[in-house]
Amino acid sequence: AQHHAPFENQEHFRARFPADYICEALDQTRGWFYSLLAVSTLVFDRSSYETVLCLGLILDPDGQKMSKSKGNVVVPWEVIDAHGADAFRWYYFTSKQPWDGYRFSVETVGESVRQFMLQLWNTYGFYVLYSNANGVEQPPQVSADDLADLDRWALSRLSGTVELVTERMDDYDTTAAGRAIAELVEDLSNWYVRRSRRRFWDGDRGAFATLLTCLVDISKMLAPLTPFIADEIYEQLDGDRASVHLCDFAQVDPADRDEQLEWDMQVARDAVELGRAARAQATVKVRQPLCEAVIVAADRERAGIERFEALVLEELNVKSLRYVSEADELGRVELKPNYRTLGPRFGKHMPQVAAAVAALDASHVSATLRDGGAVGLHVDGREHGLGPDDLLITLQPPEGYQLERAGRHAVALNLELDAELLREGLAREIVHAVQIARKDAGLDVSDRIALTLGGDESLLAAARAHEQVIAAETLATVVSYGTTHGSTTAVDGRDLIVDVKLS
Repeated sequence: AQHHAPFENQEHFRARFPADYICEALDQTRGWFYSLLAVSTLVFDRSSYETVLCLGLILDPDGQKMSKSKGNVVVPWEVIDAHGADAFRWYYFTSKQPWDGYRFSVETVGESVRQFMLQLWNTYGFYVLYSNANGVEQPPQVSADDLADLDRWALSRLSGTVELVTERMDDYDTTAAGRAIAELVEDLSNWYVRRSRRRFWDGDRGAFATLLTCLVDISKMLAPLTPFIADEIYEQLDGDRASVHLCDFAQVDPADRDEQLEWDMQVARDAVELGRAARAQATVKVRQPLCEAVIVAADRERAGIERFEALVLEELNVKSLRYVSEADELGRVELKPNYRTLGPRFGKHMPQVAAAVAALDASHVSATLRDGGAVGLHVDGREHGLGPDDLLITLQPPEGYQLERAGRHAVALNLELDAELLREGLAREIVHAVQIARKDAGLDVSDRIALTLGGDESLLAAARAHEQVIAAETLATVVSYGTTHGSTTAVDGRDLIVDVKLS
């Protein structure tokens, strides 16, 4: 009608009919969606739109429809002033599927800032800080030989994410697309950057080139979702075009995808996660080195972990890794009846069931259930089958070990500490204390310092034993001892005095 078709402007009308996409809220289902569909079907024998998205309603935190009369309306400009337009948009795109509706609060928008926007911005800021400190050319010129496995993993994750986001955006699924980007940023921030920090400090061109590629392509993927932060990152890191919004969407490079590499890395990360959980359960600080981690890994999984063994050793802060094929090899299997499932079945015969379960070979039962089999019990003259839900299987590690298990995977840490491990742990605590002192003194990351330590003699002995490591980690050109001036901090209940000066 707006083009006065079909009486005139037919070519103009045909070029725009049917619409690719239409979007309205739930209350427009009959008044808009159905009216368009019905009229178009009557006149043209087809729908007037290819894709329809029906939005749920925006409710207040208590699930009530927003209304001026109820006084529960949120003024959009107040949210934008508090958190920014990008955070507002990101919340709506990724918090849930749009047809589900939203229980809106300003605090939930703030969560999108903390959980994604700041993480992305800090990763971008890390690149800028260290590339400027190292005088890295932009963009860094690298060959395939300059890339480590960790770089290739990041580029493979990027390629897979671009493919998934493109597919989801083509299907108008901004929720899954946004969440995939968030997962990539999480992997870059909390794995790639953290594991590559030393390489960035050393000016490794492969690391800089990899992170730059990821950030630029992320800005292109984010352009339709968070246009302002995407444009800022693109302009600062690339700027080949006047705006990211004038660029083509990020492109998949099939040569970068290596699914086996991604699988190997995930296996290594799973082992690290279990190891760190075991350390947390034992309340042993990450900075305290341990002598050994024992990992349950079958042949393929073991190969994946061995590929990244140096990384796993450093992440778990252990001196060696040992592998076993089954979790049962890590300790003693214990078996108990699950009264919640067996009680209703056996009633007054539960004492007999408990005695029969206690008589079973726990290791054999564990292996049978793991392989999908069933366990038989003879109770009250009859044979009864038990499944995995009927038995509680626990694994007790050897004395001196802390175990963490998830399904068929497990990691056990040897917690025994000798004098050398204790000294190394103290040295790492000293490094941490010096880094805090550098930060408090307002020093740049590249500033060299003259370091003087004082305080408890056992701490100073640990510092002397690991002086080269402390100097390298803190950029100290000279380390001396015996000061009574500087900041005082406690390390394992002992006083440490730290004095830093520009060298």
